[in-house]
Amino acid sequence: MRNHIWQQLHSKALELVNKEPLLASHVYASVLSHQCLGSALSFVIANKLSDPVVPAITIRELFDQAFAADDQLMTQVAHDMQVIVERDPAAGSYLNVLLHLKGFHAVQTHRLAHWLWQHQRQELAQFIQSRCSEVFAVDIHPACRIGHGLMLDHATGIVIGETAEIGNNVSIMQGVTLGGTGNQQGDRHPKIRSGVMIGAGAKILGNIEIAEQARIGAGSVVLASVPAHTTAVGIPAKIIGGSGNSPAQSMEQNFLTASKAEDASG
Repeated sequence: MRNHIWQQLHSKALELVNKEPLLASHVYASVLSHQCLGSALSFVIANKLSDPVVPAITIRELFDQAFAADDQLMTQVAHDMQVIVERDPAAGSYLNVLLHLKGFHAVQTHRLAHWLWQHQRQELAQFIQSRCSEVFAVDIHPACRIGHGLMLDHATGIVIGETAEIGNNVSIMQGVTLGGTGNQQGDRHPKIRSGVMIGAGAKILGNIEIAEQARIGAGSVVLASVPAHTTAVGIPAKIIGGSGNSPAQSMEQNFLTASKAEDASG
């Protein structure tokens, strides 16, 4: 998959250079001068995360170390890119995802921070987390475990706590919080299972489970676990029906539309 994505991305980059010469130097530096997806990705994100004290080359070396040590990271990158192009009609191309979509950038930055955290480099992981929050307006604790195929749409204002877990193929809109309910210690954040879609501005609080293929309506405050294949909306959130087919894939935030689709299929 990653080779296919790289070939598509590289071809699109060549087209862009011809179409928009003003971006030629940017595209050459970010894509065409690299030999693989990992190299281009580390260059792009490192230059966004760098500050006057920690230069881009230092951050890029960290990405390259992580990619070399754990091949699964690049598999996750490829899945993340693929689902964004599939789910987001505004994404356009893999090239646009790589160069411009900060939700994608934030997820890959977290993957680096999590890798550092797992290798007992917590202070460095927290620095990367801090830069991610400042640059992308997305704050994900480095200890949080995230599966593949995660899409953060628009991404601004997303906060995810230390003991949260996110499964595979999940879609999360802007302004979402996966937080705790107080200053208690231990396992205190939500568990988001595979296939879930969380609408814009939703707050999911406490050590609760949002089960497989559930849908959380925009602006909802969720304080109790949500069963699989259901839709929860409101403050506090209540179950109002089914979630339709593949909510993370469809990205449908209108729960009335989703409920009708569920009724029709059931």
